Amino acid sequence: MKKLSVFGALACLPFGVLADDGLSGANTAWMLMATALVLFMTLPGLSLFYGGLVRSKNVLSILMQCFAIACVASLLWLIVGYSLSFGEGSAWVGDFSRVFMDGMTRDSLSGDIPESLFFMFQMTFAIITPALIVGGFAERMKFSSVLIFSVLWSLAVYFPICHWIWGGGWMAELGVVDFAGGIVVHITAGVAALVIAMAIGNRKGFPTTAMPPHNMTMTITGAGMLWVGWFGFNGGSALAANGDAAMAITVTHISAAAGSLAWVAMEWIKFGKPSVLGIVTGMVAGLGTITPASGFVGPAGALVIGISAGVICFYMTQTVKRRWKIDDSLDVFPVHGIGGVLGSLLVAVFASPDLGIFSGFGTGVENYSILTQLKAQLIGVVVAFVYTGVLTFVLLKLTGVLTGGVRVTAETETAGLDISSHEEAGYKF
Repeated sequence: MKKLSVFGALACLPFGVLADDGLSGANTAWMLMATALVLFMTLPGLSLFYGGLVRSKNVLSILMQCFAIACVASLLWLIVGYSLSFGEGSAWVGDFSRVFMDGMTRDSLSGDIPESLFFMFQMTFAIITPALIVGGFAERMKFSSVLIFSVLWSLAVYFPICHWIWGGGWMAELGVVDFAGGIVVHITAGVAALVIAMAIGNRKGFPTTAMPPHNMTMTITGAGMLWVGWFGFNGGSALAANGDAAMAITVTHISAAAGSLAWVAMEWIKFGKPSVLGIVTGMVAGLGTITPASGFVGPAGALVIGISAGVICFYMTQTVKRRWKIDDSLDVFPVHGIGGVLGSLLVAVFASPDLGIFSGFGTGVENYSILTQLKAQLIGVVVAFVYTGVLTFVLLKLTGVLTGGVRVTAETETAGLDISSHEEAGYKF
């Protein structure tokens, strides 16, 4: 039988069951740090990264949306999200056995770490995923719509797909692997951002009016925080302080560096100059693409994955905005969505232990087959892509009914969301 992912294997244990050796202090200490690092990715990492990319009249709206989503997603995870994602349930969704953390005590373990810590680590993933989507509709969605849509989307999209792969659901049984969120986080967020960008329409003036980032210093600061935080995102997904975590961090770093330089090289060739925005965007592409593969591939494989991410995501960004003329404002789909697809497929190749210097470490199955694993990965990618796309469109329409339309008025958009929605300004001159 195919081995489940680390999360899936843990989810198959009865809640609160003690591991043979009890609590591991070393693993617990590392996971406490990893949890803080992943939250650091959203607050303040992603917030600053996105905030610098928009126009000055909308910077506070982006910071507010990321902060509010962190709060809403945390409470939703407490109430029902954790239970639906990691409860035993069925192959499609978890049960309600851990609603409001029912039955969880200080002594409850998940594997050899406290269950409350596993709960918190997974909460940080549930926070950053809907926050990533913000980049697709930046500068033009009502704040009330952002909150309601985030709740509905988490319930209908994130929690079920999380269960399918990490909660021991049907994708895990099929053999789909996703070490740290290529499918669960990046494909779902990327596809949702694209669907919303198409449904809600372009910003006023796009694509004829230039809309450059208002503060690249803020963006590169946030990008640096994302890079550091990603060590917890991928390394923490080993759920232990061991060689798996160390290798996951190593390949994460290599892919980020390779993605950055590959993106800059493409810019240099095409436009004649390398940009700061390009190097940090390439970094995010490298990080997102290595995420699903980070626990299964080696350093040389990570180098190829990172270079592929920089080149392919660069050209996809040009395609979405220049050819398709879709205003995915902060490039969520071409960077996160395409990166997640690319990494989820390339893991089947570079996890193979039979590629010489490019070999990986397998996925826990005997007689590893690239074609067999690629078939499973392709099924997982296609289903997640289609499911997310359809549900996102339906939920956006429902949100519009509940909030009287999801888009702000033309006057509000012209004035900026900071003043119009929050009566505050990011800067006072």
